[in-house]
Order: sequence, then structure tokens, then C-alpha cells
Amino acid sequence: MSEILVLLASAIASAQTPDELTGDWLATLQTPGGDLRLQVTVSETADGTQSAVLESLDQAPGQQIPISAVSISTERFTFSLNAIGAEFDGAWNAATQSYDGVFSQGMQIPTSFARPSEQTAHIIEGLDGRWEGQLVRSDTTLDFALKIQTSGEDTRATLDSISQAAYDIPITNLNRIGDTVSFQVPAANVTYQGQLEGDRMSGDWMRPGYDTVTVTFDRVSNTVEAPNRPQTPQAPFPYIIEDVRIDNPDAEGVTLTGSLTLPQGDGPFPGVVLISGSGPQDRDETVWTHQPFAVLADHLTRQGIAVLRYDDRGYANSTGEFASATSYDFASDATAVADWMRNHPRISAVGLAGHSEGGLIAPIVAAQEVDTAFVILLAGPGTPGHRFIIDQIVANSDAMGVDPADTQARVSVMETLVDAARHARDQASAEAALDGLLSQQSLDTLQVPDDQKQIFINSMSRDWYRALVNYDPADWFSQIEQPVLALQGSLDLQIVAESNVRGLEMILADHPDAQIVMLEGRNHMFQNAQTGLMTEYAQIEETMDPEAMQIIADWINARFGAER
Repeated sequence: MSEILVLLASAIASAQTPDELTGDWLATLQTPGGDLRLQVTVSETADGTQSAVLESLDQAPGQQIPISAVSISTERFTFSLNAIGAEFDGAWNAATQSYDGVFSQGMQIPTSFARPSEQTAHIIEGLDGRWEGQLVRSDTTLDFALKIQTSGEDTRATLDSISQAAYDIPITNLNRIGDTVSFQVPAANVTYQGQLEGDRMSGDWMRPGYDTVTVTFDRVSNTVEAPNRPQTPQAPFPYIIEDVRIDNPDAEGVTLTGSLTLPQGDGPFPGVVLISGSGPQDRDETVWTHQPFAVLADHLTRQGIAVLRYDDRGYANSTGEFASATSYDFASDATAVADWMRNHPRISAVGLAGHSEGGLIAPIVAAQEVDTAFVILLAGPGTPGHRFIIDQIVANSDAMGVDPADTQARVSVMETLVDAARHARDQASAEAALDGLLSQQSLDTLQVPDDQKQIFINSMSRDWYRALVNYDPADWFSQIEQPVLALQGSLDLQIVAESNVRGLEMILADHPDAQIVMLEGRNHMFQNAQTGLMTEYAQIEETMDPEAMQIIADWINARFGAER
């Protein structure tokens, strides 16, 4: 996700000071790449503590980024996001009913936050449905799906850039005059204008700084249907579901909310804590309408295993700060959750199952907490962080048919940058080192636009990233005696299958109870896939391969089940 973020227009109200401080505040950030809208939602707890999340309405709609620090009063509004090096400081303007100030992120941009104005609803006839098209420019090919739907008194549209695994990108200013159709894609600073002929429209795809190309959309359906997710659990359930709140005693202000699914009966039952992958995740690890942790929890609980899954700190219903946390902070959270689960009267042995970054966190916890019963890695890394990042670049480039020479050039630059971030003593020194290394040639090789340089530096210099590239699984597995199960999909292009399994085999060679299972044809999400590319994730109906889930259930029950 590109991380210069931003705001919408304001509404004029009669009050001279804001009636309510909590709720949504919107603005429009005018950047060199076009206008971007940002929404900040402020909340207040019973004890008066303020917190907030930020949503980039044009770049990542629906993804809420926890704000590191926020303060809002009738006179001033300030916030900062450590993860992306951004901050805002504004004063209340009674005349405009907005907080006017400066948004800083590599550059300083004057902007204003205000309450959202009422949108004027309008209906555009004859465009409803799913339209598919393709952009071809030089050596770039992008597949699009334009989705237009009328409900009530409003017609809304979104765009899926399928090749980039970017879905539900907002479209603005959709208009039709006769057979001329136009719209804008603010996130990409794109304007489209085409001519409609039945179920086809063809026209100009225009973006400043790029050649105008012709993109033709064909209507393939007259309706926009929600993706089919047949595995998503549906009530009634043959087990108990309890909502839980767990304080982390080692992290002030962190309370983790989650769901415990418990088999019927007296037990005791083996239990497992599910630890999510990178980025802010809810308890279901929801991604592109898939809910893999909900599906896995349902399957395991039906097999007599108690499961606790939880919202990441600072996300969904959990409190705390996500943006400044590292994998070691998340390990502290997982420890607190596992400790709580061990004290449940109907639960016996408690282990950990981590997906992706969660598979990095689980062994950290198990090495430090001897009461951990077992460790399950679901595409968890078996190689050091600075290596699996490079492996990921190579594997994805190969899968997309990128010229090997271009891939090698990119790898060469990235290895230098990763090494600089890895050895920097702190964030400031990492920023300085990366800034010095990112020449114009390096930016061109990485295809990073000039105005995105600072964002790129911010992402690689943050504490989380530097901890990641310094992680070595061998350091932790050498301290683990608990049983270990590692599942890997052969088409995984994020934690690359071949190198990861090879690393795990070496690390676990002398472990008394370790099993590594390679599942052919499964991707990073353990879906049955064709290429393993992220572009497939949303298109595949299956959320998680039943065979993978049954392997997990059988492995746990063979060692800790009530009938073992």
C-alpha cells in the first residue's frame, strides 16, 4: 500500500466549536500524484483516553491503520503515525468549521480536517454490472474489473486491479452523458472517458506523466455479486463461543479481544492460540472477504480442540498501539493470550499455531514459555528475515514472467538496502543510510516514483521492519523441545516453499518430534491454487484447504487429544 494518506471535503455547521470530538474527521490531501482522501476516526474510552484509526479512502478502503498518538480538543487536533512517518497538527477554525493545519510525511502539505458533508445521491441508468477490461502499456499488462451497482437512490462504482491484487478501489465522478461515460480513480490519479456501445465501452485511460492508452470494458454480468465463500462458518454451531477480553500485563494499555470456541462436554480439551500474519488483522484474519481463522477454528473445534483467536493490538476491538509494535511485542500479546487459555478449567495443554509472521512469533513464545505444549507453523519462516524477503522478490518476479536480468538488478539493490536497515542502530540511522543509498538509478530499478522515496524509506526504517530482517528462526528453535508441525504450500510465493522447507529441515534435523508437510498446489493462504500469486487469493472460492486443516487436527489430537 502506498502510504501518503488523506482527506475529504468539509461541511459547514452552525456551531462555533465542534459539538463532538469523537467520530469521523475527513480531509483531502493534495499531493503531486493527485488528490487523496483520508479519514480519521476518533474514539474515547470511559476513562477519557483518546485513540484513533486512519483510513485511506482512495488507496486502501476498509483498512484501518492504528494511530500512534492522538489529541483532539475544541482548540487543536494533532496525531502521528510512527509506522509511516506521518503527523498532523491543526488548529480549530470556527469560520470553516475545520481543523486547519499541516500534514507532514516527507513533505509538508497544508490541509484541513472537518466533518463529512452529506453526499448528493444520484442514479446513473444503464451501467449496472461487472465490466472486465485490460490495460496494456509497454511491458505492463493489468486486468481490471469495474463494478457498478445502483441501490436506493445512488449508483456507486469500484475498481478491482486484479493483476495487482488491489480490490474495491473507489471510483469518483462517475457520469454518463448520452453514450459518453467518464469516471476518475483518485488512488491512481486516473481519468477515464469512453464511448458506450451496448455491453462494451471503449475509451481513453489518462494518467499524468504516462501515455494515454485505450482500455475497453466488456460487461460480463448485469449484477455485482458478493464473492462466494462457502466455507465461512454459519450458525447454529455445535460448540460454545465465548467473547473474551485479555489484558497483557507486560504492555500497558493493551487489552486483546477475541473469540474462544470450546467443544461441548466437560473436557478437558487441548487448546490452540491462533496468531495472525503481518499487518493489522482481526481475529478471523479477514482478507478479501475470506476468514481463514474463523474457518480453521470451526474445523478444529468440531474435532474436539478449543481455539482462541484474537484481534491484533490496536486493531478492531483490541486496544494498544499497532503501528510502533514489533514481532516481539506481538509475541508478548500471544503469551498473555496463551496464559489466559491455560487457566481455563476445561482446557488442558495449550499450543500455538502461527500463520506467516505468526509462524515467526510462535517459536519466540515457545522458547520463552516452557508451558507451551506445541508449535504449529502455517507458512512460518525457516530462513532468516533478510533472506526470505529477497526470496519473495525472486519467486514473485519469476511467477509473473519478469525478465531475469531485471529481477537480478532489483535484487542487487534490495540486498544493499536490506543490509543497511538490518545493521542500523536505530530508526534515524536507518533513514540516513537508506536515503544515501537510494539514488535515482536505484529508484528507477525498483520502480519507485520520486515522490514516493520518503515513504519507501519510512517503511524500511521502522522498528518492525528492522526487527524482521534481523530475525533468525534457528536462534529460537534451538531452544524448543516442544513438538513442532510445519505446513507449507508448494505454491507459496511469500514464504517461498523450496528455500523455506530446506531451512526448516536443517533447523529441525535433530528435534525429537518435528514434522514438515509440503502440500502440493497450495498457496500462502493454503488455498488450492494455480500460480500462487496474490492476485488469485480473492478469486478462489476456497478459504482454506480441508486437507491442511485435518492434518492439523489429527496431529494435535494424536498428542494431546482426550482420547489419545
